Amino acid sequence: MADWPQVMLGGLPIVRSTMEEAATGFIEQALRARGQNNLPFYSTSANGQVLAMCVRDREFMQLMLEADQIHADGMPMVHCSKLLCETPLPERVATTDLVHAVAERAQDESVSFYFLGASEEVNSKAVAAMRKLYPRLRFVGRRNGYFSPEEEEDVVADIRAKRPDILWIGLGFPFEQKFVSRNLEKLRGVGVIKTSGGLFDFLSGKNPRAPMWMQRRGLEWAYRMYNEPRRLTLRYMLTNPVAVYALLRYSR
Repeated sequence: MADWPQVMLGGLPIVRSTMEEAATGFIEQALRARGQNNLPFYSTSANGQVLAMCVRDREFMQLMLEADQIHADGMPMVHCSKLLCETPLPERVATTDLVHAVAERAQDESVSFYFLGASEEVNSKAVAAMRKLYPRLRFVGRRNGYFSPEEEEDVVADIRAKRPDILWIGLGFPFEQKFVSRNLEKLRGVGVIKTSGGLFDFLSGKNPRAPMWMQRRGLEWAYRMYNEPRRLTLRYMLTNPVAVYALLRYSR
């Protein structure tokens, strides 16, 4: 996985990176890739749910290991690294924050974005919100995530034709990882691919972010569960114990 320092957390090689380093790395990689026909630099993220699913199913583990880098998208992982790893993670690199750090730099370098995922309404609002925050940010395209297997080839063709510097894919785990695995070779010429989970829901305003004090203490999952109890309560009950086991058993 590229030349980034890593720690093993829950069985996955997690990049030891600050937010600033991650954002700067995306921009540098995107600029280097321009005019080339190389494979995209592929970045993904892990949280407790991802760790639990990787422990339970080797297919998911292999999907994650295809990435060039894996970021820690949860404060509990950062806290655990301080207890379990010789060299802990410096900070959380959450996609919901990373997209802003990258966008700030992308404006100055004319680095282009493409948003793929979520519903048509959410995707459209997410792009509009980013354009309002970053008026000089270039979007070369966007597409909702509701397409059939038969339509996937056309979706990939559109992305390839528009050659975004950075492609943000918000289809949810593991669907976005499977999409990248199927299509990485077809997306030559794209600079960076970043899987993004529910990023567009937050950018569009559909889902609120937790208060900053909860984010810092690793309690954002609790805030999300409070706001979406039907969808998330059972998920966390099933995945959190497995994630804790993975962190204790497979970290160093």
